[in-house]
Amino acid sequence: MSKKIKILVIEDEPPISKFIDAALSANHYKVILCRTGKEGIELISSHCPDLVLLDLGLPDMDGLQVIKEVKEWSSLPILVVSARDDETSKVQALDAGGDDYITKPFGTSELLARIRAALRHYAKADSKNGQAKNCYKAKDFLIDFDKHLVTVRGEEVHLTQIEYKLVSLLAQNPGKVLTYDSIITKIWGPYAEKDNQILRVNMANIRRKLEKNPVEPEYILTEIGVGYRMVEDFS
Repeated sequence: MSKKIKILVIEDEPPISKFIDAALSANHYKVILCRTGKEGIELISSHCPDLVLLDLGLPDMDGLQVIKEVKEWSSLPILVVSARDDETSKVQALDAGGDDYITKPFGTSELLARIRAALRHYAKADSKNGQAKNCYKAKDFLIDFDKHLVTVRGEEVHLTQIEYKLVSLLAQNPGKVLTYDSIITKIWGPYAEKDNQILRVNMANIRRKLEKNPVEPEYILTEIGVGYRMVEDFS
């Protein structure tokens, strides 16, 4: 394998965590381990794994919440690994955005087969959605969607999760005006108040980080009274 597939395991029970780590490492996967939902979400953002194995019974938050938060900004495949074997728990996990559900205890063969299947489905979905393109570039502004990396003039720019979601949304629609309401709905959800203030505050912060002169932006342009538009992609 020229490039190891990276799998994040969010599991708080050491014996199970060690078993999964040994099984995956022996099959040439790169494994990242953590014990809490909060740390898991942070690692997804910073390490960009190819797949997540998630326990539902975490010490700091329910795994369902982890799924919901991650799926708001990522299509990353999430396999639930849980001792909850009732139908309701399985339905809730899948409805929340989980891609598959494995009930403890499980064997190595089943785990590996589920992982392979999830990765195949994810690759096919990316192909159908035309998401092979993984970068946006305009002038000296670059976004690497695979790595969640934003650089301007060769320097990495650190954005908050919301700021990154906003920039990515606009960059995935270069040259197209996105209305204020459509942006708010996609970033904060359909039930968010259509108050442009929170959007304007975040956009002002983004421009301070990206633009040489935030008053005269080069990358994210304002269509007054309508919304925002990212300049055309020149990559």
